[in-house]
Amino acid sequence: MASRIASGLLRRRAGAVMPLFLPNLSSPPRDKVEAVVPFMGESVTDGTLANFLKKPGDRVEADEVIAQIETDKVTIDVASPEAGVIEKVNNFDPFLASSLLSGPYFTCLLPISIITIAFLTAVMFQFIASEGDTVTPGTKVAVISKSAQPAETHVAPSEEATPKESSPPKVEEKPKVEEKAPKVEPPKTQAPKPTPSKTSPSEPQLPPKERERRVPMPRLRKRIANRLKDSQNTFALLTTFNEVDMTNLMKLRSDYKDEFVAKHGVKLGLMSCFVKAAVSALQNQPIVNAVIDGDDIIYRDYVDVSVAVGTSKGLVVPVIRDADTMNFADIEKGINSLAKKATEGALSIDDMAGGTFTISNGGVYGSLISTPIINPPQVTALIQFSSTSSLVGSVHSPDKPHLNGMQSAILGMHSIVQRPVVVNGEILARPMMYLALTYDHRLIDGREAVFFLRRIKDVVEDPRRLLLDI
Repeated sequence: MASRIASGLLRRRAGAVMPLFLPNLSSPPRDKVEAVVPFMGESVTDGTLANFLKKPGDRVEADEVIAQIETDKVTIDVASPEAGVIEKVNNFDPFLASSLLSGPYFTCLLPISIITIAFLTAVMFQFIASEGDTVTPGTKVAVISKSAQPAETHVAPSEEATPKESSPPKVEEKPKVEEKAPKVEPPKTQAPKPTPSKTSPSEPQLPPKERERRVPMPRLRKRIANRLKDSQNTFALLTTFNEVDMTNLMKLRSDYKDEFVAKHGVKLGLMSCFVKAAVSALQNQPIVNAVIDGDDIIYRDYVDVSVAVGTSKGLVVPVIRDADTMNFADIEKGINSLAKKATEGALSIDDMAGGTFTISNGGVYGSLISTPIINPPQVTALIQFSSTSSLVGSVHSPDKPHLNGMQSAILGMHSIVQRPVVVNGEILARPMMYLALTYDHRLIDGREAVFFLRRIKDVVEDPRRLLLDI
């Protein structure tokens, strides 16, 4: 190689400029493919690269997840476009480096200026996305080599043999050190003496920092925190409460649960009745389904109910679309499908797009009563008491007026508890549930909020009202 370089330099004529030919840096070789960040939704422009699930040298199959991107709403997977071996993850391109430092490219590096060398060095050691970086759709995450073989570690057997040979002498040396240790113990007993003198009863004793852990806040939690604070600063939040007797609804469910499953293939739950009750109340009080848009009020003649679902990564709010056109069975099937997606982490942006009203059932966690809060862009929400509710904003539905999923109220459901109540002059134990409605007082007056919550109570306590429309 050195002789070729020397001969090439000697053949160069005085004053001539040797042309510099570089490889095509815009695309990888044919046997390599790039894994890039996919499209993340209309309202999602970027995300945070949370973690890599694979390492360089690992074998991956087509559509196998390599990394995960956290956005404001969901976690998006970055999959391998084809089967192969991961050649580069957060590292410089070995193919590009070998191309520049071999053959005529290395020869041409000698006569050029230091600035050009620095530029080529930066190109050679180009980095791709790292964990914690903000990435956008199309950002390169990894390079997959279709012809490479998975990396194998041949050092392990040699390393295993060496400790076996060195292990016996080490065991003999250890008891010798243990014999010397008790001789040093007397001077060590003097160390604890200065410690009580340094501490004074007047000074507060703070826990050591070794017992604290500092971890970065996930992107989803950071977004929720910002939105909840914005909600307090923007909306005139007010909460009204009521309680509902669940006796008739629970009896209805008990009498027809087997026939319901036999016909529709899904269990009859309490949530479908509350969704139907919310639809009836929204139709009776249209202002609760409306939203403020600048100096205007937008009334919506459709009902998309968002159902809050708690996951390990935070609260997500998928949407049941056109709930006003559904029966009990359709609502139960929709809820079950969305809940399964949420627990599996398979919710898409479209599943959480829109929503005109939200229901949160904190009773499944044993909450007796709570005050929900509207999470922008949602403006209102009705909740049955459980834990304090928080919502994740959603994007707009393409076939409906786009207000970024803004709402004006949230309904919270809470745990059912046997409590003494007066019925026809008698004190009886009844299954009772507290309800809470948090609403934007800028748009909704207390009268409309109370009538809305009262309609929920009437329908739940006597489901026959839905059949008779009274």
